[in-house]
Amino acid sequence: MSDQAFDIIIIGAGPGGYTMAIRCAQLGMKTAVVESRATLGGTCLNVGCIPSKALLQSSEHFHAAGHGFATHGIKVGKLDLDLPAMMKQKQSVVDASTKGIEFLFKKNKITWLKGTGKLLGGGKVEVSGESKGTYSAKHIVIATGSEVTPLKGIEIDEKQVVSSTGALTLGGVPKTMVVIGGGVIGLELGSVWSRLGADVTVVEFLDRILPTNDGEVSKQMQRILTKQGMKFKLSTKVTAAKAGKGGVTLTLEPAAGGAAEEMKADVVLVSIGRRPYTAGVGLEAAGVQLDERGRVKTDGHFQTTAPGVYAIGDCIAGPMLAHKAEEEGVVLAEMLAGQKPHINYDAIPSVVYTWPEVAAVGKTEEELKAAGVAYKAGKFPFTANARARAMTMTDGFVKILEDEKTKKVVGAHIIGPDAGHLIQELVMAIEFGASAEDIYRTCHAHPALTEAVKEAALAVDGRTINI
Repeated sequence: MSDQAFDIIIIGAGPGGYTMAIRCAQLGMKTAVVESRATLGGTCLNVGCIPSKALLQSSEHFHAAGHGFATHGIKVGKLDLDLPAMMKQKQSVVDASTKGIEFLFKKNKITWLKGTGKLLGGGKVEVSGESKGTYSAKHIVIATGSEVTPLKGIEIDEKQVVSSTGALTLGGVPKTMVVIGGGVIGLELGSVWSRLGADVTVVEFLDRILPTNDGEVSKQMQRILTKQGMKFKLSTKVTAAKAGKGGVTLTLEPAAGGAAEEMKADVVLVSIGRRPYTAGVGLEAAGVQLDERGRVKTDGHFQTTAPGVYAIGDCIAGPMLAHKAEEEGVVLAEMLAGQKPHINYDAIPSVVYTWPEVAAVGKTEEELKAAGVAYKAGKFPFTANARARAMTMTDGFVKILEDEKTKKVVGAHIIGPDAGHLIQELVMAIEFGASAEDIYRTCHAHPALTEAVKEAALAVDGRTINI
């Protein structure tokens, strides 16, 4: 098939691409999506967000059975880990998710062009693979996502030295694991294998884990994870990793310079971040420019430097989050349909799905101080929340930041049970320009974890009730 015309062709079927495709179809556009993977959903559904959360959930159950049930009067005999069954459960979650997207494509009459897409310029896309041919569209969208950032001098074999992809499919629980990178992915996957019995050490180049999060949250999280058994080597860089029959030998040095040391591990996870995936898409030939960090340059309406070509998601500036890509996809679809939607980048939450969870939205205290913004902070610990005590999950706190001048909430940070759910109230508060008073004047159910959010809002005005 060749020279078939569409209103829109989207290259990439990850969260941004498939969500945009569905919205475009809803708006009456003839839509096609180019995807080379055998299943839809991109990195997130196949080897990222979804399988990692499945393993996090399963490993939480395993850990709770061995460490937390006794407190509640539940006696458990000797635990036996069935890792193949756990992996099968993970895969069933992935399969249900990817098949769900394929069903939605059929329901919305979206054409799946199976293969790799390359821009030819002039509104044309060349597809190599099962759907080989040349296709044209009024609008072309680059939604190619991101890939694992490599670490110089370290070869990933996905067996002993693994990326996040390999860490999701290990055949057994390693006795020792070194995680290179103390960010979201490293802590989540490190938590999985730590709960299942691995001795996990996190090596981080910077002086704290979760370096983009609120500083107080990062410190608290390290204390909690240390109590759970994980070890940390901060301000340290890995310069080499040699895999052999006896495991992997790492060479470490202080980040500021100094004497090298060696460290051994059965498995090493390289998780220093992700980078935009733009190779082989024909960007240069089509006149699409990249910025200094390899991201596709776009204006405020997702337009690239090439007429009729747009970009969304991980391959452009901004946080590499699936829900950010989804929002951009919907907004761009509606813009192309002549509507006037908006996206508020200050109201995009981020969540670390360890246990306890870490969630944030808006500015950190460090960012507000650097910008010279006068603010008030209110904080409330889960140790003073009745529901958290009943759950025996009292680690952490809720922190709310309010601009003193505008009286608007400009940031919120939670470390604690179900933080990923609790943050949504504060996302809504920022989206609608609410004050801390707006939050605490709203009735919250009792006994509930959400009362900690209300109390943190009360703390902004120095009037907490339960502490």
